[in-house]
Amino acid sequence: MATNFSGKKILILGAGVTGLAVAGSLSKRGAEISFADDQVEEVVGFEVALSNTYKAINFDALVVSPGWKSDHPLITQAIAGGIELLNEVDLAWQIRSELVPSQRWIALTGTNGKTTTVEMAAAMLREGGISASACGNVGTTVIESVESAEKFDVLVLELSSFQLHWMREASFAAVAILNIAQDHVDWHGGFEAYAQAKMSILDRASTGIFNGDDAEVVARATHWQGRKVFFSLDTPGPGEIGVVEELLVDRAFVSDPQEAAMIAEVIDVIPTVPHNVSNALAAAGLARAVGVNHAPIQAALQKFKLGRHRIENIFSKDEINWVDDSKATNPHAAAASLMATLSAIWIAGGIAKGAEMSELISRCKSRIKTAILIGADRELIAAELRAQAPNIEILYIDAPVSYQRGGGDNSLMEEVVKAAKIRAVAGDTVLLAPACASMDQFISYADRGDRFAKAVFKENS
Repeated sequence: MATNFSGKKILILGAGVTGLAVAGSLSKRGAEISFADDQVEEVVGFEVALSNTYKAINFDALVVSPGWKSDHPLITQAIAGGIELLNEVDLAWQIRSELVPSQRWIALTGTNGKTTTVEMAAAMLREGGISASACGNVGTTVIESVESAEKFDVLVLELSSFQLHWMREASFAAVAILNIAQDHVDWHGGFEAYAQAKMSILDRASTGIFNGDDAEVVARATHWQGRKVFFSLDTPGPGEIGVVEELLVDRAFVSDPQEAAMIAEVIDVIPTVPHNVSNALAAAGLARAVGVNHAPIQAALQKFKLGRHRIENIFSKDEINWVDDSKATNPHAAAASLMATLSAIWIAGGIAKGAEMSELISRCKSRIKTAILIGADRELIAAELRAQAPNIEILYIDAPVSYQRGGGDNSLMEEVVKAAKIRAVAGDTVLLAPACASMDQFISYADRGDRFAKAVFKENS
């Protein structure tokens, strides 16, 4: 892959954040850019048209944005015609070798906890005196980070299964795999393909940081030949990272693995819930892999605050906590939130993305007092509740006929919150952890969380 695009005709599939960043970069390098997008009608300075108006053979290369399936007609045309398929991460890797060849990349993937962990890791690096930026599937694109005037020493990449599906060239000083559970199985065509995409992050890494508490990750890491560092919430063995009493402990990146060094105290991780402590261990492993000492890691954890809509306690009154975990867009994430409560008025539902709900309900049914269900695939949750825990109250809340996604009407969430308030008593947590994507009734998971918070404050004012 060359970085000289002068006079090259490039078709970018998708005019979203990634596509726009690629267009800006390649046009500066002389490329003639066109966009294929079935949703976006206009991009200033570039031609945009519906995908079926283009033929791949009329271009020198196609840039595939994350989320475009490999069976899309333009992609199959490109493959059949020998047209080069590019992706943003690999393009950024090549541009890196031109602009900042000493820059190192570390990366992580997983079904849940990616954004929190990548931001934790970047904070640890910065605390340790290394200029670093979190990028990829979070905040800034990789290509923009590579081209930044700050010329970062290290980029910390959050990589989705979609990005990994297309990536071929980027290499990493270390990678982490947080967990693998059902998500995006509709896009990948099944769980096996989804899991393989996640594990492919190891193809271009020599050190892997693995969640020893996740059976799927442990089993799939068995045959990998690189350096394996497992982290878990249990006492670590030699070469591992874990928890001993109230301490996060390093037995991997120490001079003598028979000894142990303190990374931080468990209470340094806020909120101190199991899956967040696990994220902190993974981030610490990545930071240690690129030479950050224990003291800066602890300092970074003490200062770190979770982003919005991630187990965010938005309101407390009368010993009832109202928690926004709208980012919990799959069953695995919702289970982590539910297991951090003792008695939940659980708000769930939306688009399931092909995921099953049986394991979620089996694991968490003892924590659920009432399930308030909304959205397109709510019946998947209701069916499992009826089958496994018929004693749990199920309440359906329907959107009004006039309700429009993204409009000013917040009546749907207001009805949800009213129903939750009637049922909640001291010791309960009203938990928005939908186990589903949001796009059927909301603009995004952030919009869903914002509307929940707005309704909570209105009901409790």
